[in-house]
Amino acid sequence: MSINFEGRVAIVTGAGNGLGKCHALELARLGAKVVVNDFGGARDGSGGSSEAAEKVVAEITAAGGEAMADGADVANREQVQAMVQAVMDKWGRIDVLINNAGILRDKSFVKMSDDEWDKVVAVHLTGSANCSRAVWPIMRDQGYGRIVMTTSTSGLYGNFGQANYGAAKMAVAGLMNTLCLEGGKYDIKVNCIAPTAATRMTEDLMPKEVLALLEPSEITPAVLFLASDQAPNRRIVLAGAGCYAMVRLMESDGIYLDESERTPDAIAAHFDQLSDMSNAKEMQNGGDHVSKILTKAAHAKGIKLN
Repeated sequence: MSINFEGRVAIVTGAGNGLGKCHALELARLGAKVVVNDFGGARDGSGGSSEAAEKVVAEITAAGGEAMADGADVANREQVQAMVQAVMDKWGRIDVLINNAGILRDKSFVKMSDDEWDKVVAVHLTGSANCSRAVWPIMRDQGYGRIVMTTSTSGLYGNFGQANYGAAKMAVAGLMNTLCLEGGKYDIKVNCIAPTAATRMTEDLMPKEVLALLEPSEITPAVLFLASDQAPNRRIVLAGAGCYAMVRLMESDGIYLDESERTPDAIAAHFDQLSDMSNAKEMQNGGDHVSKILTKAAHAKGIKLN
């Protein structure tokens, strides 16, 4: 069955340009009613969407789709709530949220100002949380929801000069890990996309010939899959230059040390063994890890567990 979004209502943050614009246009082409969010400069909560957002809406409506523009600052809870209420007043439901809005303030950690740290965390992490919290009760009540967080290889693997960005992007993966558990019984599925694309955020970081390989539109197929009825849950998908892959957080089988051996020297001596990933497993929640270590410790002590 082919993926479509007929009857669905989707919010895409940071959708005036780049990745968000591509996501919004394709959602509309596949039948969704789309909220094109792009910060319009109205930090006092008085409304107003950006010119870029209005242009995306015009493009959608010219093609026969339905869309509305919104200028909420995702880092502002009141503005986000007002955006969500406006969507409910207009269309009565919200099925999809794509947390795409982002900024960069790159600088080495020692030179980074408090403001450069705070702004990046506010938009990427707090903004994703604000939008997710605002739509959460709606998705619970209707028994359906899809949320796509935007993480990054800068968070998953690290990138020089992006401590603020990397920390926030790894944090949204942590947010996903808990929300997918809390939303499971309501058919709310939460996943992450880790895009590599040529956008306004990356245009000064790469040579032009490389940027030509990184069209933002190459990311959108993976995002829309993660936002669809067929979406998995709690997955991190990487996308860029026509390449798609998955990141999974795995835990080694590890070791058990008797009381007499629990020293730094013993950890050093057994480090290769505890690092051995040949029998690694993916934990589904924090309790899985607790169960694993208690089982291992109880077995070593001859204690039988139910």
